[in-house]
Amino acid sequence: MGLVEKIFGTHSENELKRIYPIVDRIEAMEPDMKALSDTELKEKTREFKQRLQDGETLDDILPEAYAVVREAAGRALGMRHYRVQLIGGIILHQGRIAEMKTGEGKTLVSTLPAYLNALEEKGVHIVTVNDYLANRDAQWMGKVHEFLGLTVGVVLNGMDNDERRAAYNCDITYVTNNELGFDYLRDNMVIYKEQLVQRGLHFAIIDEVDSVLIDEARTPLIISGQSSKSTKLYEACDILARQLERGEASGEFSKMNAIMGEEIEETGDYIVNEKEKAVNLTEDGVKKVEKFFHIENLADPENLEIQHNIILALRAHNLMFKDQDYVVTAEGEVMIVDEFTGRIMPGRRYSDGLHQAIEAKEHVKVRRESKTLATITFQNLFNKFDKKSGMTGTALTEEKEFRDIYGMDVIEIPTNMPVQRKDLDDAVFKTKREKYEAVVEAVKEAHAGGQPVLVGTITIEVSELLSKMLKKEGIKHNVLNAKYHELEAQIVADAGVHGAVTIATNMAGRGTDIKLDEAAREAGGLKIIGTERHESRRIDNQLRGRSGRQGDPGESRFYISLEDDLLRLFGSERLMGVFNALGVADGEQIEHKMLSSAIEKAQKKIESNNFGIRKNLLEYDQVMNEQREIIYGERRRVLDGESMRDTIYSMITEYAENTADRFASAEAEPEDWDIKGMEVAIHDIIPQLILPPEKELMGMQQKELKHLLKEKAVKEYENKEAEFPEAEQLREIERVVLLKVIDARWMDHIDDMDQLRQGIGLQAYGQRDPLVEYKMMGYNMFGEMTGAIAETTIRTLFHIRVEQKVEREEVAKVTGTNKDESSVRAPKKREEKKIYPNDPCPCGSGKKYKQCCGRK
Repeated sequence: MGLVEKIFGTHSENELKRIYPIVDRIEAMEPDMKALSDTELKEKTREFKQRLQDGETLDDILPEAYAVVREAAGRALGMRHYRVQLIGGIILHQGRIAEMKTGEGKTLVSTLPAYLNALEEKGVHIVTVNDYLANRDAQWMGKVHEFLGLTVGVVLNGMDNDERRAAYNCDITYVTNNELGFDYLRDNMVIYKEQLVQRGLHFAIIDEVDSVLIDEARTPLIISGQSSKSTKLYEACDILARQLERGEASGEFSKMNAIMGEEIEETGDYIVNEKEKAVNLTEDGVKKVEKFFHIENLADPENLEIQHNIILALRAHNLMFKDQDYVVTAEGEVMIVDEFTGRIMPGRRYSDGLHQAIEAKEHVKVRRESKTLATITFQNLFNKFDKKSGMTGTALTEEKEFRDIYGMDVIEIPTNMPVQRKDLDDAVFKTKREKYEAVVEAVKEAHAGGQPVLVGTITIEVSELLSKMLKKEGIKHNVLNAKYHELEAQIVADAGVHGAVTIATNMAGRGTDIKLDEAAREAGGLKIIGTERHESRRIDNQLRGRSGRQGDPGESRFYISLEDDLLRLFGSERLMGVFNALGVADGEQIEHKMLSSAIEKAQKKIESNNFGIRKNLLEYDQVMNEQREIIYGERRRVLDGESMRDTIYSMITEYAENTADRFASAEAEPEDWDIKGMEVAIHDIIPQLILPPEKELMGMQQKELKHLLKEKAVKEYENKEAEFPEAEQLREIERVVLLKVIDARWMDHIDDMDQLRQGIGLQAYGQRDPLVEYKMMGYNMFGEMTGAIAETTIRTLFHIRVEQKVEREEVAKVTGTNKDESSVRAPKKREEKKIYPNDPCPCGSGKKYKQCCGRK
């Protein structure tokens, strides 16, 4: 503690002084609460809700509401909140992190803010690190809330959507961080509002907050799937593109042409505009595509993919040139050449499927068949909550990160009883072998006196090695790895029984309380042995904190060697010099303050480095997050059944303006305008739109031309609307088309941004900031994507026919997530009775099963 903190107190101490008067008020209400009957206590819930509706705030009713929960917990569970737990409950309600030591009853603390905030009827999420804890806490602590008339739900890995929806609609929902995140992503992929399972992200209480928001923050949640646009479609379109004939466009659109029923004269199957890098199919070309794919009408919404891909294939053949726009490496990879520098740009891929079309053209492997459909980081997920709070035994070492990234400060809460655990100095050895031998000796010594021992390891390999060594010594023990089975939680809970020896990886059984029996307490309490220092001081503190709960005796010590990764990478040579100077013999143990401070410095260095990596990841993901918000916002408007008419009309007018700018620039003289190109481009998107003769157009100002195009495009869409007997019919078609196009383009865009992210680091070689380049390129790519969404949407709508049946459908099928392997599912139960070899055969032959059907 620094001098300033000694004089003025720590941040936590100063904040607690403001909270103590509120706690006094809660405790003063205890006699009044005890006097209430169960029914009267339950009635308080309805009363609080009414008071909130009448204008009171949650802070106004907090003291009384907490007093009610405290009394209810006593009646429903036989547990009564300690004063420190009431403090923790207030800190959580304030949207902060409560650092409470292990064994201080964090699970019970969460019942206070969960009840108070549930009164707003917007939902409260209590987030845990695994299914076992979510289920245990919902059944255990849920009794308090149900006693007070609130509903409690739990979301588990194997549940279907109906079960999830019911759980999220409860007042309080217990859920793991992974399930919460994947449900959020899946909700933003559904095609009907009724398929949504979540009802909004209002208030989250995160248990083991450091594990969720820091340890797992480097791995984003990813839902991957099989795109309906398989690589086979690229290959088929490439075969067709080679058969189609390039043509020319001549003539012009005019009112006379329209009256005579004539159209612009086009030869061949497609027309290429090299200046605009655009390709359009002619009518003959459209017929050939329809014949090749056995479809009736290429312009139908269900044929969007084919329409898009044949144009891509034609662009790849006619506008993209090998060794000029791209190169093909010896490994069969298509790499883009920077048009300005002529350098190869590793990691960059052409967007919107063009890269795959070039791969098909060059007969190399078409990549990215399985694609990312949706992704989000935990940082961005939890920052979407209106309010969030967290609890853990260890958060103070990462306070800066919580403050900078999540806007949450950490308040250290004193323990209910003074801590009696002795934290001994590290025991340091020259080699790992000597260290492990010393650990086994320490276990033997404690075990002989009946003292329970918990050995913490960083890796599964080390836990198995120590297990072998203990077996040789004949010491009975349990080995646990972080798999989160109920059985494991039971073993951890029993690790405090006298004589128990437990080896566990650091995450195993986290969230489970270790209680001592009387004999274990008399033998000195739980002995913690750490076999290695972790990169993070916080993880070491977690291991220590498993001993010495609620004033119990206990001790902890870390055993380390100069061969450990931490010391090998940070100053091992200097330490080896110190060791040799001290003349340490083989197998000798040494304790020295200098060694401990050298280790702590190494840990601080790594912590700072890891914070930098997480912050960098967040800055990159912020680009995607802003884009995700826009896309998901548009999707939600469609799902909510809003009329998209205004959106479509603004897409049409914007398209008209962009087309005028492309072909008839305000900077160019009218005689240099590409009127022919403009007619061909417009004909592809809005075939009904007929332009005046070229001379008339060239006599206009660009402003007038823009106005004319917008007017005509809008008029044609009004005509399209008039074709439908009911306006709502077209409104639903607009929603269907928009949803499909947004989803298809967004999924491609996620892929393209991922490729960009992987290759962007190379910008550093060109003295450029990769993050700045990523933001700029990402912004441009998003602009291209939204332009493509608009163009595809209006093209589809202008080609739609009244009698056509248009239904919503998913663009891609989900095949899995990146956390599937880590979640432990319940074992599958056999549906029918097992038949044993000597049982009568079920076929009814009268023979034994092994002599009948069993032989087959």
